[in-house]
Amino acid sequence: MANQEVVFPPDMSATAAMPGSSRRALYACRGSASTSLRSPYRVLPGVDDEYRARPPCATSWVVEAIRASSPARSLAVDEYDAWTRLHPSALGSFEQIAAAAEGKQVVVFMDYDGTLSPIVADPDMAFMTAEMRAAVRDVARHFRAAIVTGRCVEKVCSFVGLPELYYAGSHGMDIKGPTSNQGDTTAAAVLLQPAREFLPVIAEAYQALVEKTKGTPGAKVENNKFCLSVHFRCVDEKRWSSLAEQVKAVLRDYPDLKLTEGRKVLEVRPSIMWDKGKAVEFLLQSLGFDGRSDVLPVYLGDDRTDEDAFKVLGKSGHGLGILVSKFPRETDASYSLQDPTEVMEFLLRLVQWKRRRSSSATRARV
Repeated sequence: MANQEVVFPPDMSATAAMPGSSRRALYACRGSASTSLRSPYRVLPGVDDEYRARPPCATSWVVEAIRASSPARSLAVDEYDAWTRLHPSALGSFEQIAAAAEGKQVVVFMDYDGTLSPIVADPDMAFMTAEMRAAVRDVARHFRAAIVTGRCVEKVCSFVGLPELYYAGSHGMDIKGPTSNQGDTTAAAVLLQPAREFLPVIAEAYQALVEKTKGTPGAKVENNKFCLSVHFRCVDEKRWSSLAEQVKAVLRDYPDLKLTEGRKVLEVRPSIMWDKGKAVEFLLQSLGFDGRSDVLPVYLGDDRTDEDAFKVLGKSGHGLGILVSKFPRETDASYSLQDPTEVMEFLLRLVQWKRRRSSSATRARV
């Protein structure tokens, strides 16, 4: 890509710029490889306190977090009902959401895997449907919209194929703006790449992880440019512990990288204080929406990595998080949807609401 300039809005440069001493503000944890496995954010809910009491070499906390992130058990109806009372359906509560959006500019943030596309065994086959693409295109026509994903920007752009969107790949470490060239999604301007200096070490760790895990059937290491994903959806559960140990063994040689987990995936990222929540803050500020009470950011996501964005919107008091999940779990999201099918229905209703609102405004002017 020809344009590699990193551009910062006025108030972000002191926090995000890489050269000089100000760069230190980004670092989550330097030092030993064992400490680099932890994040200052809630990366592994429910196991952080237990982690402090465990020796650094233990992997059971990783496996416990893996199981917690990928529930498969059946739930009692009353248990699910109790959870949905705290996190009601965004479809069933749409009128309430519409009331909150009245008189405001809505900005829509969407995760990709598990939100716009189903979770599939082969991550390279996680295609969105034509109907979902049309729904997302309509959203982008009526609202400022962004995809925020752990995937690398190039791959998610090829999956989505909509140049009018903002894209925040690698958990927000590679942010690009829309491009007017409908046939070239690689021409978008680079808005932010706070972890560029880590590219050589990430490439080296990728090769080491591929070599280390090649003996584990079903394991797949995906290079997402600024982070690495070790997928284990096709790995026998009996091998999860040994796979986690293999990944951790590799990271002992890379103290500048940290380990987090998601839905049937172990994520390896640079040890900087940057995540999807920071990406949302950056995009809102870049768009001139930061801190404004007449803006309503709406974030839809299904993974633990999306919790950082839910938390940011919750703290701001001017945003809504929507968790996509069929299973109750701890979340900072306000509402819930069960799967990508419900996500598409919600997006369609949001567009319909916007069209009705625009038509009413036009009639009022006439």
